[in-house]
Amino acid sequence: MRIVFMGTPDFAVPTLDALVDAGHEIVAAYSQPPRPGGRRGRELVASPVQRRAEALGIEVRTPVSLKSMHEQASFASLNADAAVVAAYGLILPQAVLDAPRLGCLNVHGSLLPRWRGAAPVQRAIMAGDAETGVGIMQMEAGLDTGPVRLEGRTAVASKTAGELTAELAQLGARLMIEVLADMDAHPPVAQRYEGVTYAAKISKAEAKIDWTRSAREIERIVRGLNPAPGAWFEVAGERVKVLAAEVLPFTFPGGEGVTVDAALAIGCGDGALRPTLVQRAGRGVTSAEEMLRGFPIRSGTTLG
Repeated sequence: MRIVFMGTPDFAVPTLDALVDAGHEIVAAYSQPPRPGGRRGRELVASPVQRRAEALGIEVRTPVSLKSMHEQASFASLNADAAVVAAYGLILPQAVLDAPRLGCLNVHGSLLPRWRGAAPVQRAIMAGDAETGVGIMQMEAGLDTGPVRLEGRTAVASKTAGELTAELAQLGARLMIEVLADMDAHPPVAQRYEGVTYAAKISKAEAKIDWTRSAREIERIVRGLNPAPGAWFEVAGERVKVLAAEVLPFTFPGGEGVTVDAALAIGCGDGALRPTLVQRAGRGVTSAEEMLRGFPIRSGTTLG
């Protein structure tokens, strides 16, 4: 098929590679424009999809919006059989949705209608879902409301957002190739009206750990925000990021930092938590024990 690919982050790259490996003609790749980044945050950095598409010799387009008639006409002129979308990040106007002969197919990282929206993987982990997955959705104007052609499932278990995202990216790529190989065998099935939830974009405020929550909730938040933006707390005027933690089989007054066997244990609203992988500002990732050797936290310290 003649396919327009639309994606931005690492999550989308396996689907792009799978389309090329399957022999489809990628007539153009759309991605969000380069953003400030680099070591000093001043140079413009191309998205993972843009870098991969350019390496494959595919034309890359990075409009800031698809709302103009010019951009919509340019998209339609590609005469695509289908558009394949994976975490593109821009709203597709109806004219874009209607342009490809077979419409637009989206790789969405949840079991719809649960977790429609921007952060389905993180929200599934943070909510304590036992299972999640990925679906190939026929796109329509609503926010992730389109019918689903095929889906795959996986256990959330103790995975971080990074680990689960990588797993779903590979699964979604395989499912997309299966759907495109025989679309008649995978007719669109309307989503249920029951069980709709929305996966709002992760805010910076959510990353600060609230120690009045239960230890189990906080452990899920830690995994859901790993690798980015990373859950964190402040102590002695310094921010400490928590990248992994374990729930402890005992409790003590909430929000009270206590060193136990040279490791950091913290009382929560219900239960206690021990960070196992931490990162001080401007430093590398270490164990809690290693951090405490150079940055001791006095037993009984209260964390805000």
